Amino acid sequence: MNGRLVVGANIRRLRKVLGLSQERLAESAGLHWTYVGSVERGERNVSVDNICRFASALGVDVPELFTPLSSPSDAPSNPVGRGPRSHTNGTRQLRKALR
Repeated sequence: MNGRLVVGANIRRLRKVLGLSQERLAESAGLHWTYVGSVERGERNVSVDNICRFASALGVDVPELFTPLSSPSDAPSNPVGRGPRSHTNGTRQLRKALR
């Protein structure tokens, strides 16, 4: 298992569920948008500090970023919310979408 790919895939999946662009996620996490893209592609070995930033910006606990998807069908097909900051109670909606 490639940990970078798992973390990157989870960040991308959660970002899309929340309807966030890479730019908006980067802004929320205090990171550069090009860094977000390279993390999502598994090109970066992400520091613990940045993993915590991603988890906080996505409204999830850190372990959720390390949980491998068992199949593509595990990823939600319909994103929750549209556009920046349109997700009210984002964490609740995210958890509901991931069930």
